[in-house]
Amino acid sequence: MRKQWNVFKQAILEGRVLSLPSLGVKDDLDREIWDEKDQLRPEIKEKLLEIANDFWESQDLDHVKVKDIIFTGSLANYNWSNFSDIDLHIVIDYTDVNEDAELVRKYFNSIKNAWNRDHDIRIKDYEVEMYVQDYLEPHIATGIYSIQDDKWVRKPNKLKPEIDYKCVTVKANCLMDEIDEIQKDYDSEKYTEAFEKTEFLKEKIRNMRKSGLETGGAFSVENLAFKVLRRNESLKKLNDLKLMSYDKMKSIEEEMNEEDTHQP
Repeated sequence: MRKQWNVFKQAILEGRVLSLPSLGVKDDLDREIWDEKDQLRPEIKEKLLEIANDFWESQDLDHVKVKDIIFTGSLANYNWSNFSDIDLHIVIDYTDVNEDAELVRKYFNSIKNAWNRDHDIRIKDYEVEMYVQDYLEPHIATGIYSIQDDKWVRKPNKLKPEIDYKCVTVKANCLMDEIDEIQKDYDSEKYTEAFEKTEFLKEKIRNMRKSGLETGGAFSVENLAFKVLRRNESLKKLNDLKLMSYDKMKSIEEEMNEEDTHQP
């Protein structure tokens, strides 16, 4: 794992990863998902509706009205790639669940994380990622398709962006260095420090991407750096370090007594 990590970091420094066409704009939407008129293929639509309905029924919230079910993310845009997934959002009014909207947000984040972790559902080999979205939540994506109404809410365009690969490279590499430092803390049994640093860095990356999307869109330096980390499973490594550090913090190691040391 360490060897693969270092190889990838070197590839970033040399610009080999970021020069991949997968970060650029395609001439068409993915025709396995969308038809020639840029409408969601009927069999894809039906399957995604089934998945969304099954997920929602499992929540036992029949009194809460689903306002929409939307398809968004890079597969609803021209910057799709083999690394893309299907972002399937169920849109509701959080206050229909509880007056404390922030509490509801945290609850659904926990639920969707568990669902996404426990299920490996693929449509045309793309993973399906669930998300429950408040109808008032700003959604910056340039491509949003209503599966419920079978029409575009926001249709993407093919404008060719100018991508600052050098800045993306520097930002991605700096973040990977920070993850390496956390790994060193963990390996040195500094579990509390490692845990606190993972929480700080996860929040930093989250805010970085949000800021990038708000100011520069999908091809901002910040969002592309995030995509590099996600594609290499750097974000998974960061999350694993957080979980492992927490477990070590809360554990009491078994002490080997003198009799045990003399056992054959």
